[in-house]
Amino acid sequence: MSYIPRSNVEALMPEEFQREIVENVPEMSAVMRYAYRGPNMSRAQKRIPVLSILPTAYFTNPGPGDTGDAGYKRITQIQWENKYIDAEELNVIVAIPEAVFDDADYNIWDEAKPKLLEAFGLAFDQAVFYGINAPAVWPTNIVAAATGAGNFVTLGSLGDIYNDIMAEGGVISKVEEDGFMVDGHVAATSMKARLRSLRDSAGNPIFKALYKEGVQGATRYELDGEQMFFPRNGAIIPTRSLLISGEWKQLVYAIRKDVTWKILTESVIQDPVTGAIVINLAQQNMIALRASMRIGWQVPNPINRLEEDEEERYPFAVLGPAGS
Repeated sequence: MSYIPRSNVEALMPEEFQREIVENVPEMSAVMRYAYRGPNMSRAQKRIPVLSILPTAYFTNPGPGDTGDAGYKRITQIQWENKYIDAEELNVIVAIPEAVFDDADYNIWDEAKPKLLEAFGLAFDQAVFYGINAPAVWPTNIVAAATGAGNFVTLGSLGDIYNDIMAEGGVISKVEEDGFMVDGHVAATSMKARLRSLRDSAGNPIFKALYKEGVQGATRYELDGEQMFFPRNGAIIPTRSLLISGEWKQLVYAIRKDVTWKILTESVIQDPVTGAIVINLAQQNMIALRASMRIGWQVPNPINRLEEDEEERYPFAVLGPAGS
């Protein structure tokens, strides 16, 4: 519940000789980078039919004896259940005195918008990964759901990090045993140093950096042949998870309303806990930018032949820090 004071934007004012603002390009969301984006939602809730019971086929004449063409054909059952994506609102307001806004040599809103988008991405990622500030109607977060399904491996529990990730009982095999195939990894940046020294039985590094030609080419990292991403928006909390691997297309998110921006000039901003007025824009000669969006997500987790028990089945697995 604060505003931007003059001291926070002095670097953007004319007295500075350096006119370029050098900063990293914001990384909006690790989840949105890999997950499947469904069609935009037309309502607050979207229903997803999910296969929950598989059919079974039978031979007409099993075992000893043969009843010929008159044998009885058996019936089977197929069942679907509903899961839901609930769109919840994500908001932020940033305020600034009009005098400070007028004295800046740059359009402060243009500079603030990418950072607000980055904040949206961080909030969404941490809600999905860990349930941090997540709406009550959203599904169980990935780390908790993977742990509940038995898909959590503690660093060093299988002898070394290679086994923790690659061996039987490791992170990747946990996903495979549940009937899914890992198609991507999201990891803490501290994992880079651990992974660079890993070698397979032939001495080849299993963690590869693929460099594109040209200075504008992005470096793409791979682990066991699948893409690996190290979000720099703070989404991964190393004390909770070092690596999240899974079949990311099984995670579906949808947007009810894309990010919208609104300039506020006459509003009153209150403390959401106490109700006290924190800023009176009109009386204090301030303006504010409000950003808002509505978004939801779900892991349908459909039944498959390798693991039919939903409580034991989940398309993600987690490598946690030692002692977790």
